[in-house]
Formats: sequence, C-alpha cells, structure tokens
Amino acid sequence: MKFKYVRIQGKELAANTKTGKGIFSMLNQMVQDKTMEQEDIDLFLEIDSWFAEVLPWPPQCQRQEKVICYFKVENAELMMKMINPMLWLLERYNHPYYVVYTNYPGEIVYEDEYQVVVKVDENIVVEDLQKPWGPKTDQPSGQGDNL
Repeated sequence: MKFKYVRIQGKELAANTKTGKGIFSMLNQMVQDKTMEQEDIDLFLEIDSWFAEVLPWPPQCQRQEKVICYFKVENAELMMKMINPMLWLLERYNHPYYVVYTNYPGEIVYEDEYQVVVKVDENIVVEDLQKPWGPKTDQPSGQGDNL
C-alpha cells in the first residue's frame, strides 16, 4: 500500500490539539527542559533553522490553531533525510515517538509542496472494549480484552 502522508509524533499530547506532539515540539521541549547536551541542542537548532528556511510556515501553525502537520510522502525524501538526525536525538535520549502513515489525515486547511496542515478532529469517539474474538482461553470473559 502506498501512503500519501507521514507524521512523527510523541506520546505526550499538545495542550491545544490534544494529539501527539510533533517532532519539532518534542525536541523544542527537550531544549527548554535542558534535557540534551549542548552539542545535541546545537544539532537540533541547525536542523530547525534549515527547515525554517526551506519549509513554508503555515499561517495556521503561526496562529497556534488546532491543527497538525504531515509531510507528503511523495516529496518527503529530502525532509526525511533532515529528520533522521532528529529521530536519532529522540532515541539517544530515550524519548518515545511514533511514525504515522496515513491516506486520510483529516480536513486539509493548508497545503504546499512538502506538507499538509489538517484541522484536529475534536469529535473523539471512545468505544467500549470488544468481547474477545481470538482463540478461546481459560480466562473469564473480559480478561483477554487487553491482548
């Protein structure tokens, strides 16, 4: 399957979007928290500056609207080459992250050559646990729901 969009995000949620913080937010927080050594901070700041020069800064992001960004996979080769050292920094400091691929990011409110910006869907659906559907176990009903 070919995916159209990719996003790197963390476990921690951003206050305004209630979704996983993006890679830039995670690393900026680590800089503010003085989690990284100075050499690693300098590396991140150099990469961040490169992105600021090359990648347009969407107005929705400037205004801190409830949006999240995805890279376009078809044009992400150069972006991901620059992201790889940032992934290395997250791993170096044992900061968990997820690489999310999708074809359905949500309602696109901004688009350029490299990225899309989508509105955060605030209609979160929380469903009850499903009954176990896998192989039968000796556990009482509900015990295997977390598998």
